[in-house]
Amino acid sequence: VQLQASGGGLVQAGGSLRLSCAASGKIFGINSVGWSRQAPGKQRESVATLPATGRANYADSVKGRFTISRDNDKNTVYLQMNSLKPEDTAVYYCNWDQGWSALRNVYWGQGTLVTVSS
Repeated sequence: VQLQASGGGLVQAGGSLRLSCAASGKIFGINSVGWSRQAPGKQRESVATLPATGRANYADSVKGRFTISRDNDKNTVYLQMNSLKPEDTAVYYCNWDQGWSALRNVYWGQGTLVTVSS
């Protein structure tokens, strides 16, 4: 599975961006999809996870501002980011968890940079 992330850019504080992550290849048995981010000098952190069934989970720092969604027909995951803050500046990575047992794999996109200016 290949993941192509896009939608990053420069935005002023309070603005919005929508990230997209398009998956291609042999897709089956999706367990969850999600977004993580890594700010300069910091460890990568999970931002949002959407399981195949059930509700999405969000980091406390983005709750109420970010929304993760998935378009099954397009095999694309989105992250709508509103009310952006300078501390949201990071490289954002999508991930795709699919399969079971020996066929289970987690795939990562190449990252897209989000810069929020104050």
